[in-house]
Amino acid sequence: SNDGQLLFLMEMVNKMKPTLENGIGSRIASVHNGSSLFTGDAEGGESNTRRYIIENDLLEAIIQLPNNIFYNTGITTYIWLLNNNKPEYRRGKVQLIDASQKYKKLRKNLGNKNCELTSEHIQEIQDVYTDFKDIPRKGEANIVSKIFDNSDFGYNKVTIERPKRLKARFSTEAIEDLKFEKSIIEPMKWAYEEYGEDVYKNLKGLEKHIINWCDKNEIELNAKSKKTLFSQETWKKQREVYEAAKSLMEYIGEKEHLDFNIFKKETEKAIKELKLILSVGEKNSIYGAITEYDERAEKVIKKKEKLSKEKLLNLLEKYDCKPSELGNYGYFPTENPEEFIIYETETDLRDYENIPLNQDITAYMAKERI
Repeated sequence: SNDGQLLFLMEMVNKMKPTLENGIGSRIASVHNGSSLFTGDAEGGESNTRRYIIENDLLEAIIQLPNNIFYNTGITTYIWLLNNNKPEYRRGKVQLIDASQKYKKLRKNLGNKNCELTSEHIQEIQDVYTDFKDIPRKGEANIVSKIFDNSDFGYNKVTIERPKRLKARFSTEAIEDLKFEKSIIEPMKWAYEEYGEDVYKNLKGLEKHIINWCDKNEIELNAKSKKTLFSQETWKKQREVYEAAKSLMEYIGEKEHLDFNIFKKETEKAIKELKLILSVGEKNSIYGAITEYDERAEKVIKKKEKLSKEKLLNLLEKYDCKPSELGNYGYFPTENPEEFIIYETETDLRDYENIPLNQDITAYMAKERI
């Protein structure tokens, strides 16, 4: 498997003799396919294995071999060379060698194998490795060598968040589904459209019909969802939420709002004036029904936070940045130097960026305009 190769390599690394034992240490040559180089997300298992090998300065070189050099596979293969006692000039460095064009064709294929390395090819690869110099590509047949710093291979995985931007508008269509519990909306909606007010008066008598409909439409109901669906309390509560939303719509109107922060304040004020009793969850279900992402809308403020001097210093130390750069980490300054705005994030727009260890995260983000 992809991660099996690296696990096997780590098993060999664990068996390397410490340098202190004999002053020589140990060396490993291990053949891999390309998955050991590329698979695995930053901070995942495979990536952390590569990171361990590089951070501990064990990797000397990776040599790309010609395709079709082995009997049972035609894929590209690589030799990883590890050494826990690198000579001084190789420390902190990794050499990549492309020897994929060095081969002699066989007169007759042996399975997938259709070429081989001659003793001259092997000597040439060895010389390039020993010389430890950059060799540019001059033609199709020459060996290419490139020397890298260890830090060129490391990445920080950075989460890129975007602020939530919501437009809000009450409408008859938007609040209609508030009559139903989200997790069982399909059977509730069908039952209401089919039997109307009976669902509030004679739910027990309709149970068999609703279950038959669910079976026909391949809707599986576990014990919990059945209990919720056939509880008169569920229907009553959802209707109360709907009626509350209807009252708010009549009070506030159906105008579109592009600043949810102001809209929420107005709605909370209306809830008090109308003396509506709604839990936080019920309010959120109403907001969820009447809002949607709109890039024209204002950012949704999660909270404004006053930072003590100690907490501010801790943040600056943690992110290694200036106060003006804290916005890159979710703390946006206000006119008050001690106060910062934290915005709600839009999970659907969340992204990730792998930033090389040898690049400053803030500078990289500014350059890429992330």
